[in-house]
Amino acid sequence: MGDDPEGCALNADPQDQVTLLEVQRHDLEVDRAKHRRASLPEAARVAALESTAKALDDDITRAAVEVSDLEAEQRKADADVDLVRQRAEKDKALLETINDAKQLTNLQHELESLARRQAELEDVELEVMERLEAAQKSHSALLADRDTVAADLAEARVALANAMADLADEEGIAAAARTAAAERVPADLLGLYDKLRADNAGIGAAALHRGRCEGCRIELTPVDLGRIREAPPTEVIRCEECRRILVRTAESGL
Repeated sequence: MGDDPEGCALNADPQDQVTLLEVQRHDLEVDRAKHRRASLPEAARVAALESTAKALDDDITRAAVEVSDLEAEQRKADADVDLVRQRAEKDKALLETINDAKQLTNLQHELESLARRQAELEDVELEVMERLEAAQKSHSALLADRDTVAADLAEARVALANAMADLADEEGIAAAARTAAAERVPADLLGLYDKLRADNAGIGAAALHRGRCEGCRIELTPVDLGRIREAPPTEVIRCEECRRILVRTAESGL
């Protein structure tokens, strides 16, 4: 029950063994701070807002291209209407100077054709204008959304920085306390603890509390409890189930 990894019996002052529980407690505090740092809700919010901001930037780029294309399309539609209008004005001016009946008839037919063409082009012009107006509104709305998200992201980053700083302080305090406690534990006992902690999900030592190992939470058998009861107080006990260091205290139930 008290062998170290090499199979040799390990002994330590009972108070040093109790101090090992203090080391374990501070190690868990450090681990919790690290775990919380990796899963901060503030970090998740920053990541979500950054993703939203990127998607908005992509949408804004596409919307800007659409606006630019429609502006070019509108310029062309305006030019087409203006060209037909100018041609009609010239024909109307020419109409006042023609005396030949055939030429007059042909010119009147051309003016009618130009009027129909102008109406068609003005319909196209109006349709392009409406599409451009809708695209500009969409682009403006996206820009406003980006400003809102940028403000939220700046606020979220500040909140994350504050949370990280708090956790760094918490971890630093726990690490300093761990170091101070570890200095009071014999090197061989601390070495065994560190190895077991690495092999057992961060828990290398646990209290024997009312007949149960607080490491694996399993009740010890009467036979094992009897052996522990008979063992010298200096003997370093190991849990038969999880092999962690089992520290006896006033509440062990022996």
